[in-house]
Amino acid sequence: MINADFHTHSSFSTDSEASQESMIEQAIAVGLKTYCFTDHMDYVFPEDEGFNAFLFDPGEYFAKLTELRKKYRGQIDIRIGVELGLRDEPDIRDEVQKLCRNLTDNYPFDFVIGSTHVIDHFDPYNRDRWNGRSPEDIVRMYFESVLYSVCHYDCFHVYGHLDYILRYLPEGVTIDMTKFDSLIDQILTELIARGKGIEVNTSRLARGGVLNPSPKILARYRELGGTLLTIGSDAHKPYRIAGAFAEAETVIRQLGYTQYTTFRKGKPSFRKF
Repeated sequence: MINADFHTHSSFSTDSEASQESMIEQAIAVGLKTYCFTDHMDYVFPEDEGFNAFLFDPGEYFAKLTELRKKYRGQIDIRIGVELGLRDEPDIRDEVQKLCRNLTDNYPFDFVIGSTHVIDHFDPYNRDRWNGRSPEDIVRMYFESVLYSVCHYDCFHVYGHLDYILRYLPEGVTIDMTKFDSLIDQILTELIARGKGIEVNTSRLARGGVLNPSPKILARYRELGGTLLTIGSDAHKPYRIAGAFAEAETVIRQLGYTQYTTFRKGKPSFRKF
């Protein structure tokens, strides 16, 4: 049984209004033993996407979560993490790398997710920005951005929702993912060589869709020798916590995995299903 959720968001993330207490109380209610906050820190987020900057005050973040860790001690083990938006655009990538490194060097995060949320200065969540572009080209651009980040950022422990771009394909569009097998293999090989893991993100599965990444990618990661696999609901509201964990566990076990990973103070440990 999966009893640790290692990808969740609260009101420290621009796209969540959930109080930290409400998230913790729900985590306890659904039987989790360990709960990790991974609020968004996306430096240099495109202002024209219509969002406020995905930034928070790390000092305030640690003060609040440390207080709650003490308050709920004995009920649930709270870990303090962050989800970093990694970027590869030539005009900003050096700045973003420096900002991410400075954050993780100066704050004792238990766990850091590296994610690609923005490509070529646009957020694929905004489907209007897909107009006039080839979906296949955008998907390739996304995976190339992920590969760059895997090779140039050392500030994260696992890569989040590795095929995230597929969440936002325009309606009716299908992509032949076999065209990206070689590129995905490069990503997985680099992650493994650098001691990094990948995340099983259950957000889409809980909404009637599929896992991110796909079972095919999860199987390939294991085949290549990967062992670091965290599980996260990507919850932005309490009721989403641990969403579809039972279904995800069934899929993961069928792929041959017998354990998953949690992190404390940046160090991995393994739990049997």
